[in-house]
Amino acid sequence: MSTATEQLTYNYKVVKYFAIMTVVWGIVGMAVGVLIASQLYWPELNFDTPYLTFSRLRPLHTNAVIFAFGGCALFATSYYVVQRTCQARIFSDSLAMFTFWGWQAIIVAAAITLPMGFTGGKEYAELEWPIDIAITIVWVCYAIVFFGTIVKRSQPHIYVANWFFGAFIITIAILHIFNSMAIPVTMFKSYSAYAGTIDAMVQWWYGHNAVGFFLTAGFLGIMYYFVPKQAERPVYSYRLSIVHFWALISIYVWAGAHHLHYSALPDWAQSAGMIMSLILLAPSWGGMINGMMTLSGAWHKLRTDPILRFLVVSLSFYGMSTFEGPMMSIKTVNALSHNTDWTIGHVHSGALGWVAMVSIGAIYNLLPVTLGKKQGEMYSTELINVHFWLATIGTVLYIASMWVNGIMQGLMWRAVNADGTLTYSFVESLEASYPGYFVRALGGAVFLSGMFLMAYNTYKTVKGVSAEQQAAANNSVQA
Repeated sequence: MSTATEQLTYNYKVVKYFAIMTVVWGIVGMAVGVLIASQLYWPELNFDTPYLTFSRLRPLHTNAVIFAFGGCALFATSYYVVQRTCQARIFSDSLAMFTFWGWQAIIVAAAITLPMGFTGGKEYAELEWPIDIAITIVWVCYAIVFFGTIVKRSQPHIYVANWFFGAFIITIAILHIFNSMAIPVTMFKSYSAYAGTIDAMVQWWYGHNAVGFFLTAGFLGIMYYFVPKQAERPVYSYRLSIVHFWALISIYVWAGAHHLHYSALPDWAQSAGMIMSLILLAPSWGGMINGMMTLSGAWHKLRTDPILRFLVVSLSFYGMSTFEGPMMSIKTVNALSHNTDWTIGHVHSGALGWVAMVSIGAIYNLLPVTLGKKQGEMYSTELINVHFWLATIGTVLYIASMWVNGIMQGLMWRAVNADGTLTYSFVESLEASYPGYFVRALGGAVFLSGMFLMAYNTYKTVKGVSAEQQAAANNSVQA
């Protein structure tokens, strides 16, 4: 056999497609987010049409940011990482491309049906049953491609990032299938197979683990590959990464009940959810510390490398949001925070600060490689630097305004006069929240402007690649 035929080739084409769509759906999802944030300050922005009301656009925003933007980022990075760490071409080129087009079709279907009001009513699982079936088919194909690549690996060792990606793929499949069990009535209407408290418990077992496995485990897989890669340092402690993995996946699945404090859920189940959420702080911070300490001896690179800045600051937000979450799960704290904007702030410290920033850093790192260029060699480093500051400032404005609003709302709602009557009406608490709503919309707009810069940078990078470079990258030869 000749040396040429023995050379290992990677499929970067599907990675590039997912990476580009990550940027596209990021802009779409965040633009919808800015619109609905603005509607809370300027209600007339619903344009007096049911299709653009907050109630219909909010699930579109969450699905677009989590599953379109976040999903495409996970597909891109997992296909990229599994090939490079296993030193094996992706299991099936055609099946990988099917997952790309299938996932885009699902996103488009969601973008059509949700504004029309077709919804199952479950948070993060609003899509109706035909789309749920399509998600299952695409996800099974994704699992086949990913685990098939691991099976055919030429390396005996399975790198820790693939452990996290693998756990996220398996767990999300289980969560989706069981939570989405429903009885179809029409083409776009179904009723949950569960009822009452059981339905609520199954939903939040799913809902919190959409956070725990889709938005945490999957993105920790990104962190464990791209932070060491961009810093050009090995993972600080590989042993800690394995402990972090097993502790995280063992505990996270129990945490969903903390969404149901002071509900009809049995008190023991509420307490179990709270205790598991508090224990979760340890493995979460173990992962954060492991990522931060990977920069030992490379801290100086933060001065000149904005991609590394994205990745490291994302870890800071990860640490902050995984401290805040367990604290908010404590019943007495939850009594103040529940149903307030504090929850919204917490969610976005994770979504913008952790998920978006680590995804952006990873895309900036891998996209040039898929185009036949060096790692991180985008059109403009200066634009990446500006993007970093826009993203950071936007996130801080957003979460700080929501923290202030949330604590204020919780205190105003609970305030009572000496005779036991409420001190403030709901309208008064709403009026007091208006300045925070303005700052939140401003923060979102600042973050969104950074995404437009990323789109321009991506466009110029792709456009600047020669046909020869692209052809070589699509069938990339690796040592």
